[in-house]
Amino acid sequence: MASASLDRIREILATPISRLRGVGPRIAEKLEKLGILTVEDALYTLPYRYEDRREFRRIARLREGRHEVFAGEILVAGEMVTQRTRRRVFEVIVGDGSGQIVLKWFHYRKEWIAKRFPLGRTGVFSGEVKRFGHQREVHHPDVELLGEDQTLAQYQSSDPLIFGRILPVYPLTEGLTQQAVRRIWKQVVDLFAQHIVTHLPADLCARRGLLPLAKALQDAHWPTNDADLLALEEGHDPGRRTLVYDEFFFLQLGLALRRRGVLLETGIPFQVTHRYTKPLADLLPYRLTAAQRRVLGEIKHDLMMPHPMNRLVQGDVGSGKTIVALMAALLAIENGVQVAVVAPTEILAEQHFLQFHHWLEQLGLKTVLLRGQQPAAERRGILAEIAGGMAHLVVGTHAVLQEGVEFHRLGLGIIDEQHRFGVRQRAVLRQKGENPHVLVMTATPIPRTLSLTVYGDLALSVIDEMPPGRTPVRTMVVIENQRRHAFELIRKEIDKNHQIYVVFPLIEESEKSDLKAATVGVEQLRSVLPECRIGLLHGKMSPEDKETIMGRFKARQLDILVSTTVIEVGIDVPNATVMVIEHAERFGLAQLHQLRGRVGRGSAPGLCLLMKSFRCSEEGEKRLEVMTRTTDGFRIAEADLEIRGPGEFLGTRQSGLPDFRVANILRDARILEEARSDAFAIAETSEFQEGATEEMRSLAAELKHRWGTRLGLATVG
Repeated sequence: MASASLDRIREILATPISRLRGVGPRIAEKLEKLGILTVEDALYTLPYRYEDRREFRRIARLREGRHEVFAGEILVAGEMVTQRTRRRVFEVIVGDGSGQIVLKWFHYRKEWIAKRFPLGRTGVFSGEVKRFGHQREVHHPDVELLGEDQTLAQYQSSDPLIFGRILPVYPLTEGLTQQAVRRIWKQVVDLFAQHIVTHLPADLCARRGLLPLAKALQDAHWPTNDADLLALEEGHDPGRRTLVYDEFFFLQLGLALRRRGVLLETGIPFQVTHRYTKPLADLLPYRLTAAQRRVLGEIKHDLMMPHPMNRLVQGDVGSGKTIVALMAALLAIENGVQVAVVAPTEILAEQHFLQFHHWLEQLGLKTVLLRGQQPAAERRGILAEIAGGMAHLVVGTHAVLQEGVEFHRLGLGIIDEQHRFGVRQRAVLRQKGENPHVLVMTATPIPRTLSLTVYGDLALSVIDEMPPGRTPVRTMVVIENQRRHAFELIRKEIDKNHQIYVVFPLIEESEKSDLKAATVGVEQLRSVLPECRIGLLHGKMSPEDKETIMGRFKARQLDILVSTTVIEVGIDVPNATVMVIEHAERFGLAQLHQLRGRVGRGSAPGLCLLMKSFRCSEEGEKRLEVMTRTTDGFRIAEADLEIRGPGEFLGTRQSGLPDFRVANILRDARILEEARSDAFAIAETSEFQEGATEEMRSLAAELKHRWGTRLGLATVG
């Protein structure tokens, strides 16, 4: 299709939703809260479930555990007080001659709800049917009351958008009803779906059984009455499957081109001289594991190539990624280039600085720390050392990526905790040198489906082996009234000459409140365990003070280290056997797993005590239950993804991430694999690379439209 007609189509799809019939300023404002500004937004906001309204199910035949639609007469309505909890509940009993069911509301405005259910009125109700004892209930159902003189037969024949078909159910916000939203979406689909163009090659669509995008959208919003309801409910219907595939395909095609583009760039091929790596290996108090040596070999292979390395190193807590990164840094420094290590937080950057500085100083090399908040004179001095080449290794946060940070010759960039950064940050880091090699690391295991969407342009290395002697850490949840038992366990470990961590959460990213909590914790411990030597480590301390405290702990001059999340990663004290995490329900699963990985690193078994408050949320309970069930980082990551979803799992700081409108990487993993395989295969064809056909030119143009700036593909198409 000609670019002019495509531009016209995009203009049509950008039509403000407020221009539609029945969408006034008030409705438009409500829709904006749902992220719907244009008709294209509405087209790609699909129903989150469907209601089978081809007929009403009799109350006697309602299925427990299913979302059902039924009609009945209001027999009883009023406020009740539960005997056990003394909680106020509004109950409505409805019947249809075949049976009765109880409807319950736990959150309501009394003056409003009492008027809503006049006795004797017929209504249509929908919701999940549950059983409690001998009683079937529906909590907070959707309700549509018939008119005072309206019969059920009249209701059923009055409007095709309320009965007689499979109906979509859309997300709502306060002030919107399903009936109103269905009318708007029906208008959107009828008027605008026809303009959606399929850009995928015809032979690919035929091979994968994909529908034209216009048809897929129509079927996803308004399925036909002979549609497979179970497939619709599970998201496996042909319409939604087509939309998911299309979304995955274009992201994967962009990632394939990013990888190919990096491979085509000219990089700095390194020589492996062992000038610094061998002395470091001699200094280390241990031997690298086979997995560490294998991954280091993969990194060496990449560094010797004439194109830039673009590799992700993934490994569980305690698998030894940091020392692999240090070895890679020394391989680069041996070749006369500088290395930048970028971490997402100042705490983590400072921790890396302490570790790298410790080893590089013994090799006669200089490490500097660049932070966002630094005295001006100190910062100017560090920038001069970086620009002049005196600084061999630069550690910092996003500050390293800012304008004004000029390297003498940057040859390797190392990004830690990669899930906090996106492709844009990697691109900025590359611009700091002449196509430097890039190594990204994460101690947060990433489920395969997620890694294919976020890191699809990276070669993957996995450190899948723990250092010898590591045993799984036993994990227990301890509630507030069991604190005495926790102190007894601590005393027993200290009597064995072992050491203890006690960690307090970072509350609302506030160092002030975090410091207060840890300080109070120190005083409480000193009163309960007066015989113990207790130290405090927190984010407000200078790097030198932190190093002093950690040095005392490592030298066994302290029995207990009370800390904030400073010790989340990178700390290695083999004699520490117990990790106590206060208010554990406030931590994410990844953080809990990281903290637990700080103990059990020696010959003695480790113990992790998750201290839980009485007011623990349901989500918090789920996280703690996962921690007691497994120590496998990948299983924990999968559970974390299920609990929080992809966006929250990755963190809000991530930039350049896929913002899927239809696809779900948990539910649609198989489709993702198919789309990735097809996209990477097409990216390698000469027809696509040369734009030899109209079909391939259309594909490239659509890719640039969707992902050009976010994936750095401005030259595509």
